[in-house]
Amino acid sequence: MVGNLIRNSETILEIFQRACNRRELLILVTPYLRFESSFVRVDGSEFHVVATMGQEDATYGLRNAGLKLRFPHGVSFLEAPTEMKGFGMYDGRRTLRLRLPEVLQEEDHRGSYRVDRVGRIPVTFSTPKYDLIVGTLVNISTTGARIYSSRDFLEGELEPGQDMAVTIQVTDQIRINTKVKLRHVQGRTFGVEYRPQLDEQVLPLLSRWVFEKREEDLERIAQRGVETSAPSGSTKVVPARPAGLVLVSGDAVLEETLQGLLGGLQPLKRVPPTMAALKDVLNLRPALVLYHLPSLSLDERRRLKPMVESIQGRVPFLLLGTGVEGGALLELGTELKAAVSIVFNPERGTFFQRLVQGVLRRTYEGGESPMAPMEPQAP
Repeated sequence: MVGNLIRNSETILEIFQRACNRRELLILVTPYLRFESSFVRVDGSEFHVVATMGQEDATYGLRNAGLKLRFPHGVSFLEAPTEMKGFGMYDGRRTLRLRLPEVLQEEDHRGSYRVDRVGRIPVTFSTPKYDLIVGTLVNISTTGARIYSSRDFLEGELEPGQDMAVTIQVTDQIRINTKVKLRHVQGRTFGVEYRPQLDEQVLPLLSRWVFEKREEDLERIAQRGVETSAPSGSTKVVPARPAGLVLVSGDAVLEETLQGLLGGLQPLKRVPPTMAALKDVLNLRPALVLYHLPSLSLDERRRLKPMVESIQGRVPFLLLGTGVEGGALLELGTELKAAVSIVFNPERGTFFQRLVQGVLRRTYEGGESPMAPMEPQAP
């Protein structure tokens, strides 16, 4: 995201208060997962958002140094680093308490995101000579639109820089009826800029809709999975990309459970927690190691340290606890520089699957992390 930086604390506070008044949509972004939520209220140096995930998911997913939020604002989107401070309640709903950021980064207006997957949306427009013509929407953003006319234009009928008017029924709730400036014409297709900017009755609704569509596009990309094989038909000899998941554990039942959850992402292989077995499997260049910790006893920690040292720098690893205290596991994971530390809960299997997918994508593909599943709110 490239654009202006907003540093004035009063301006930032006003932006967040307005977002809370509108219950604006926001996305919480970590290196491995994204969470959808909405603003609730500002409380001193913190702000509350709706807890759309369980406490476990929030603990293991959001307590991350790379936590950011992004949300629609006016014709643009804003992004900022933040920090999870804890949990709260407001108006009978569970909330997350987050640190109010000191800086907001604004997306460049000139690069406004355009929604191409618009379906069949009818458009009515008037030419500079006030002829009414119908067309269809090609794409749309918070600052303009591209339209396809139902008929050819006469020579000189449309020229860049001319003023026109358009009516676009984007959804049942979003109807754009505004003056525009013609920016370009190519055949039957032309682009317009809203002049003046859309008013406060329409702009927040359109901005949120465009923001949602962009997140859907990012999710489609994230859900394509992590490709680990070399391109087919390539004659160039390249080293094979790391592939496969390794579970370091003596628990065959856990292996069976994880096969059902993760087998569709990459093949899963279990090896016993011995140095010899670990060294052998690391030579196969796996994509991710899941190290199982059935306890956090001193003996278990002593065995863990040399095993982790053999993994570090070669492959990302995940500490997977069962029957252990979550806070202590998180501290241990931070100390050992694990990509993720989590107490496994079979009932939160979808969340765990998305988390592993996010680690793989971040490590080998880059781009956006997958969206975490939402937890239904109690009535």
